[in-house]
Amino acid sequence: MLPIQLFRQEKELVLAGLAKKNFKDIDLVDKIIALDEKRRELQVENDSLAAKLNAAAKSIGIHMSKGEKAEAETLKEMVNLHKEQAKDLSQRLSEMETEVQDMIVKLPNLPHSSVPFGKTPEENEVVRSGGTMPELGSNNMPHWELAAKYGLIDFELGNKITGSGFPVFMGQGARLQRALIQYFLNYNIDAGFKEYSTGYLVNEASAYSTGQLPDKEGQMYHVTGDNLFLIPTAEVPVTNIYRDTITPEAELPLKLTAYSPCFRREAGSYGKDVRGLNRVHQFDKVEIVQIAHPAKSYEVLEEMVDHVEQLLQQLELPYRILRLCGGDMSFTSALTYDFEVYSAAQERWLEVSSVSNFENFQTNRAKIRFRDTNGKTQLAHSLNGSSLALPRIMACLLENNQTADGIDIPAILQPYFGKNKIS
Repeated sequence: MLPIQLFRQEKELVLAGLAKKNFKDIDLVDKIIALDEKRRELQVENDSLAAKLNAAAKSIGIHMSKGEKAEAETLKEMVNLHKEQAKDLSQRLSEMETEVQDMIVKLPNLPHSSVPFGKTPEENEVVRSGGTMPELGSNNMPHWELAAKYGLIDFELGNKITGSGFPVFMGQGARLQRALIQYFLNYNIDAGFKEYSTGYLVNEASAYSTGQLPDKEGQMYHVTGDNLFLIPTAEVPVTNIYRDTITPEAELPLKLTAYSPCFRREAGSYGKDVRGLNRVHQFDKVEIVQIAHPAKSYEVLEEMVDHVEQLLQQLELPYRILRLCGGDMSFTSALTYDFEVYSAAQERWLEVSSVSNFENFQTNRAKIRFRDTNGKTQLAHSLNGSSLALPRIMACLLENNQTADGIDIPAILQPYFGKNKIS
């Protein structure tokens, strides 16, 4: 959530940032500023009335001590009248503050100055690439055919049990999933991240803090009876571990990692681009989250990008890193790098990770703060990234490593999988 001070002091910056993100309702900025000005005037009136009440209370005490009962009673009548006025003012002030906040939460985060202009994924900027493109034979198969051939994934069984987009992993497919999760977690822990295991449902306050509400409620599964939401990513519960807390500056950055299944409705998704594991409603993912000092958050972001890049290098997958343009960024992000892996059989790039700096957009909502060496409390910055999401990693591993007699397992995964080949 953008701080209200930004609207008062940096209106043009706000307008320029919203334009880069292709936000349409620009008039909302002027409405927020005008309403906040009225709220501030009302606050001055409320403070003035409170001062009068305090002064009157002292005068009543003085008159009573002098035996001037009539004067004291007159003042009491005035105080009672002012108290009714104060009650009305306080209610109006509270309603106006809520109205201002309700408008502000409709605005996305402002993009970092390095974010390129653009509206579509085609306008994202390729930062760098790595790995070697595989050369497959003429009889290569996409991952959904390989999964059927080797008995790894049953998409129809998932459809029978739950519905489309809930695949069932089995045998060596389930084993490979487990190997990837364990490898990703160990890799993160070795890099200094503390592992957490949280619940897979969150309340409204948690979803609001990380920006899923009110922006993405249509993409989440809602348990209406308990008013809880199935998590779209472990970022939501993990970031909320530090909601409403103050951390000593010396303890920053806080580095957290967690595995979880993720649930996304992905309403309106259809066609060949969502076939197999390309887009599903439930998938496994290992997440990394950092709570960082504002002066160091972009340094931390680059470290997280390097961290994920090395993970892909160890998996021996061809990849590229994109800096997202304003129109392709998430509601909450100030700067996002996407990682894509090349799917050889499908001959297309598949997104497998996003690493983002949210600056103080989430921490302002969640009141995640730190106390500096001077004793002053400040908002921290939050960052997160996929390390990694499994479905498309699995798809690319199967497709890119297929041979005439099976599917080769990358060397780094073999100790976790227990074999060097699926056959």
